[in-house]
Amino acid sequence: MASLFRPGTELMVQYAGYHRDRRNIATHCVGIPLIVFALGVLLARPAVALGGVALTPAWALWGLATLWYLSRGHLLIGVAVSAASAVLFALAQPLGAASTAAWLAWGVGCFVVGWIVQFVGHYYEGRKPAFTDDLVGLLVGPMFVVAEALFALGWCRALFTEIERRVGPTVLRDLHVPAMR
Repeated sequence: MASLFRPGTELMVQYAGYHRDRRNIATHCVGIPLIVFALGVLLARPAVALGGVALTPAWALWGLATLWYLSRGHLLIGVAVSAASAVLFALAQPLGAASTAAWLAWGVGCFVVGWIVQFVGHYYEGRKPAFTDDLVGLLVGPMFVVAEALFALGWCRALFTEIERRVGPTVLRDLHVPAMR
C-alpha cells in the first residue's frame, strides 16, 4: 500500500518504464479512456437522487480518484485527469438508466475492448502491463495518458524531461528483436 502514496514523478517514471514504444502509448490513448468510460457505465447503478442530482458509485470512485490525483504533486495533471475522467463518467451515466442488457453490453463491451487494445499495445512493447507488478498502475494509467497529451502540447516539460532521463525516450521497437527488459 505504501506505493499508492508515492509522489507523481516516481509513479509516472515507473509506469513509463513499461511504456516506451510509441505504438503502445497510442493504444493506451484509446484503451484507457474506454476502460474509464466502461467503469463509469458499470458503476452507474444504483443511482440515488439527491437534490436533483443522481449520485452513483461511479461518482464516489471519481471523488476518491480525484483526491488521489490532486495529491500526487502535479496539480495540472491532477486537474486534467480528473476533468477528463469526469467527462467520461458523465457520458457514461445515462447508460445506467438503460435496460439491464444494454447497460451490461456497453459496460462489459467497452471494458473488454479497452483491455484488448491495451494488450495489443503491450505486444508492441514486448513487456507485460505495469499493473502486473504494482496494482497502483491501474490508477496511474489515466494520469499517464493525460500527461502524454499535455507533453504533446508542450506542457509539463520538467516531468517529461525527468521521465526521459530516467527511462529513456520513446521508440518503435523492432518486433524481430526480443525486448531487452
